[in-house]
Amino acid sequence: MKINRFEDIIAWKIAKDLTIKIYQLMSSHKDYGFKDQIQRASVSIMNNIAEGFERKTNQEFRQFLYVAKGSCGEVRSMLLLMPELNYVDSQTAEELIAQAEIISKMLSNLIKTL
Repeated sequence: MKINRFEDIIAWKIAKDLTIKIYQLMSSHKDYGFKDQIQRASVSIMNNIAEGFERKTNQEFRQFLYVAKGSCGEVRSMLLLMPELNYVDSQTAEELIAQAEIISKMLSNLIKTL
């Protein structure tokens, strides 16, 4: 199947959903440094997928997917910390971590296909 738009990439769609959930979760949070970092990292996942796709070369796309994958790890790392800081309950954190892990696996598979 040929993908014509980055909006059709499933990993991008899931990353967008994860970003929205993180923004909603952190909307009234007072730890501005933490809030800013996790929001920026989540946006970085979807934006690097988009930017890499728009470069139109497999080599550049692959490079941006690696950056997106790194941002995905950063988000997961911060999500693991959130219950211990009492920023979110464990179940919510686990659901978001699982979503981030799905994105990471999809990015790995996409990298392999390029």
